[in-house]
Amino acid sequence: MNVYQRCVLWSASNSYLRAIILRQDVCRHSVVYKKCRPTLKFQTISRRFQVTAAPSPTEQLTGKSHRAVGRWLLACSGMAFGSIVLGGVTRLTKSGLSMVHWHPFAEFPPSGQHQWEQEFLKYQEYPEYKASDREMTLAEFKRIWYIEYIHRMWGRTIGAVFYTGAAWFWWHGCLSRRAKVHVSLLAVGLAFQGFLGWFMVKSGLQDQPHVSQYRLAAHLGTALAWYSLAFWSGLSHLAARPGPTTALLSAAMHKGVHGVLGLVFVTAMSGAIVAGLRAGLVYNSFPKMADRWVPSDIMALEPKLSNFTENPTTAQFDHRILGESVVVVVTGLWLWGRKQPLPPRAKKALHCLLATAWLQATLGVSTLLTYVPVSLASSHQAGAVTLLSVALWLAHELKLLRRIPK
Repeated sequence: MNVYQRCVLWSASNSYLRAIILRQDVCRHSVVYKKCRPTLKFQTISRRFQVTAAPSPTEQLTGKSHRAVGRWLLACSGMAFGSIVLGGVTRLTKSGLSMVHWHPFAEFPPSGQHQWEQEFLKYQEYPEYKASDREMTLAEFKRIWYIEYIHRMWGRTIGAVFYTGAAWFWWHGCLSRRAKVHVSLLAVGLAFQGFLGWFMVKSGLQDQPHVSQYRLAAHLGTALAWYSLAFWSGLSHLAARPGPTTALLSAAMHKGVHGVLGLVFVTAMSGAIVAGLRAGLVYNSFPKMADRWVPSDIMALEPKLSNFTENPTTAQFDHRILGESVVVVVTGLWLWGRKQPLPPRAKKALHCLLATAWLQATLGVSTLLTYVPVSLASSHQAGAVTLLSVALWLAHELKLLRRIPK
């Protein structure tokens, strides 16, 4: 009996699927026409033929490439995490102004005693050394110089890994349209971050013996934004979609998580102002500031608005309030989220958010009470990035759930 067999052929010379109808006698032992590629599987259902095309190698490669892009983005975000922590160590050890010149590529350590002495003499010409209340030895200078050098070279390593990976994945067509937008933003942001780093250092090589707190906050804010985008995009490539569910999640829960994200970011920015003003070295007591809840010199400067970014007392007071607000809001979100129909991964992220918030608050208080030691202060900065990461993770887990009005 003659029937019309319908099959779909992949055409290598075209970018679309071309339908071809082949007329052929089909029986149980018939041979499928050899030009019908890829392999066709026939299933007889109610005397009809159902044709299914086997998955093409291109489709399999796309899935592998998608995961590879995700791993690369998460690796870049992990390197950025390390750079943020290393930047904190550089600031805490007063190493950031030890290298008084900048070049995008040709920066190498001095090769001999004479070159080291010349480098040390250059550093002595700038305000930070002149404002120091003690003599610095050449060995001490080498120590802070290498800390700054490692920080700069780590940033260049991030650039090499990111730009090389971006070029490779883009050239081989492994990036979706959205991924191309993200990668383009990250490429521009990384170059801008390098410029901001030197722009910040330059502010401490002029009239004042320390970097501008405004430029420090801009440098940290750009780093956190870059890290967040790379981390989020990496999760989007790797995280498995949740299984089918009929549970509905309140839209207010989504808003609450995004509110926590914003609050954590603002708190980190206030921490940059505290670091730039060295406000962690005033009022080293908790919960009160000395013997008062609100210190008397909180609005000592004129105009009044300048106190928020130039008065160390006000900067520390604001950072305390913001940090305590993060703990309160996260705790409230956790109590509320426990009653929501969250998937297992989202519940785990919610629990981690609560634990990280309390750990970060503990690190902050400990850093204050012990007069900002390098180990605790750098751990506190790492805790801020960790808290931001967990909040991003939770927001990412919730983004695919169906929402209902509160």
